[in-house]
Amino acid sequence: MSRPRVAILAQDLIWADRLARAVEAAGGEPARAKTAPELDRALVCAEHAIVDLTAHSYDPIAAVERARSSGARVLAVGQHDDLPLRKRAYAAGADKVLAYRKLFDDGPGTITRWLADPVPAETPS
Repeated sequence: MSRPRVAILAQDLIWADRLARAVEAAGGEPARAKTAPELDRALVCAEHAIVDLTAHSYDPIAAVERARSSGARVLAVGQHDDLPLRKRAYAAGADKVLAYRKLFDDGPGTITRWLADPVPAETPS
């Protein structure tokens, strides 16, 4: 059984490393990116994507939309007190939007459950 490929878009090196380690601990194969063009490359063959909502080198909402339009399931992470940005991430197509603290406290467990969730049904247009 192959490991699920997870594109990780995060500008901050420490946070990107923490996310990659959590993905590996959850049984996934991380593909790191820190810019929008790198995200496009990371999304090749990726079924999942994690987008850091706080970066300044890319538009995080556009990144959620780009990942979703590629067919990837999207987990967005951001500040717990930035509710407007978190709501925009949901509206852009994120399946889940979590505070950093949730992934800091239980990254591998949270990501394991997210990877195991069944793919949401397509909404008819």
